[in-house]
Amino acid sequence: MKINGSERNETIAEINVVPLVDIVLVILIIFMVSAPIFIKPSININLPTAASGKEVKPSNLNITISASGVIDLNGQAVSPEQLSELVALDVKKNPEVHAVIAADKTVMHGTVIEVLDRLQLSGIKKFAINVQAP
Repeated sequence: MKINGSERNETIAEINVVPLVDIVLVILIIFMVSAPIFIKPSININLPTAASGKEVKPSNLNITISASGVIDLNGQAVSPEQLSELVALDVKKNPEVHAVIAADKTVMHGTVIEVLDRLQLSGIKKFAINVQAP
């Protein structure tokens, strides 16, 4: 019974998207705020250029020497002694492991030679030096 059009038996045929938009915006803000926390900071080095550089397969021993002389092994700063110990442990696990060394072009030659010497004394048989193509 319909009295002055106040009683309706019609179903609502539209979806209210305002709550959905609110939830999506809140999630977006959460990701924007938390993203810098999860991004791994990189080491800023200026690689030397070489036309004869070749691609090498990825390595699980990535050594970086920054312009200030800080040595990083797979993104973690280590002392030269720690480098020798950690590399020796990796060689025990996998004797065929190889290393890729990325040194800033302003790093003293003696620092690179010291790292190469420590790698060879720790059992590394194959290594590559990372360069930038011209």
